Amino acid sequence: MTSDDNRQTRSTEEAVRDCAIRAKRSCATLHNATDTAIDTALRAMADRLRAARSTLTSANEEDLAAAVSAGMSPALQDRLRLTGPRLESMAAELRTLADVAHEPRDKALEERPDGLTLLERRRPVGVIGANFEARPNVTLDIASQFLKSRNAGVLRTGSAALRSSRALVDQVIAPALGEAGLDPDAIQLVPSEDRSAAYALVSLPELIPLVILRGSGDSTRDLSREAARHGVRTLAHADGGGVLYVDAAADDKTAHQLIADSLDRLGVCNRLNLLLIDRSVYAERLPGILRLLERLGVNASLPPHPHPRGYEWSLDPKRAATVTVDAADGPLHAARIANDETSGLAAAIATEDPAAAARFIDAYTGSGVFWNSTTRLLDGFKLLRLPETGINIDRVPGPRGPVSFRDLYLRQYLVVPSGRFTS
Repeated sequence: MTSDDNRQTRSTEEAVRDCAIRAKRSCATLHNATDTAIDTALRAMADRLRAARSTLTSANEEDLAAAVSAGMSPALQDRLRLTGPRLESMAAELRTLADVAHEPRDKALEERPDGLTLLERRRPVGVIGANFEARPNVTLDIASQFLKSRNAGVLRTGSAALRSSRALVDQVIAPALGEAGLDPDAIQLVPSEDRSAAYALVSLPELIPLVILRGSGDSTRDLSREAARHGVRTLAHADGGGVLYVDAAADDKTAHQLIADSLDRLGVCNRLNLLLIDRSVYAERLPGILRLLERLGVNASLPPHPHPRGYEWSLDPKRAATVTVDAADGPLHAARIANDETSGLAAAIATEDPAAAARFIDAYTGSGVFWNSTTRLLDGFKLLRLPETGINIDRVPGPRGPVSFRDLYLRQYLVVPSGRFTS
């Protein structure tokens, strides 16, 4: 590393620390804010999306032009693009979130025989970091979840979306916080394009004890390891890829519709990645499925595969329009393949046989399982009617699946004299 590189890294680290300090100073106003103030800020953000549309789309067009020049794939360009309908959808999600009831701060667990009451209290984490892919809408998704849970945030996005994200923070988020009487510094966006900013974000346990990680598998796993080295906890969304098993008792029309619905966007994690067809009907069903994939503009990778069966096509920009196809020996075998050879994000079964569906559902251990419905539903707003900060696929206790504001609290036990405490 040259001296110039060292100076750049130190400058980036200082920028991240400065963002973290600003966010931490705002925590008290968030912790003490009324539910009404929080929801007022969310609705103001929705209103400002419409008022600032020309500024937002202009910044996004600059990002898109730079992405095209850099050779970004069409699938990734689609994730980067902010259209009028997408802005309207983002505003609708914010208003929906504002209408969702806040979680109670205290919940009574037991009136004890010794004259004491045991309660469970929710406390905000404080400052939460987030490192995410070049998708401007994620900036707003994550910021809104932090706000609803009364946590401040330090956001870092890929360089491809930095102009768009900056415009969202400056034109939408910060002014809306100010209008609601909250500190506009509560949501910070790291201004640096340098990759070292991501590593700085996971190295400040005294300021940012928890970081949400989204993005490509290898880089996210590397950041998780770096965070662990510094004592920073992470909720990591490194891998995805939906699985669909077409059972022998599947209805052709239903199976084909599920395939099409699962491939409406190729650059997202919950799209169809691995298609398993029951071996007893493989030869019969395959030709129709191949014709469908051809109409959808998607290639089929057929056995023998020159890649792992669970290879994630959305992370391969040049070949994103690909689905792996293989045979499975029944629902249990299909579930084992999904468990052992894919990320464990989501799997679906197409079948008219309830017994086959039950076998598959009981055997699959991933974060979401679906019967005659698409894995694209494993998304915060589609599944829970809430925006998400990411999808956690850890195989240990903790928030799993789409992570919303309800998961961004610390649990505290509180013991008080019975009848003497009002929260």
